[in-house]
Amino acid sequence: MGIFNRIGMFRAERGWTRKTLAERLDVNPQTIGFLERGDYPPSLELAMKIARVFDVPIELVFSLEPFETIATMLRAGPGPGQGQ
Repeated sequence: MGIFNRIGMFRAERGWTRKTLAERLDVNPQTIGFLERGDYPPSLELAMKIARVFDVPIELVFSLEPFETIATMLRAGPGPGQGQ
């Protein structure tokens, strides 16, 4: 079992390059590529730093289960309390 992540999505949403994110985390840009591809899981410390730099709960960035795709979420429509 691996760890799934949305690092690339959050990074792209902010318009950051891998180098920019790496500088904010004080890691090598290659580390960001390895993490985004799922080549290896981050340490707990690094995972927490990544969530903090994106200012989101860690569960929005990392999961033990695959994340639902954006296309699937869009097809499902608005969730409860989100209107039509």
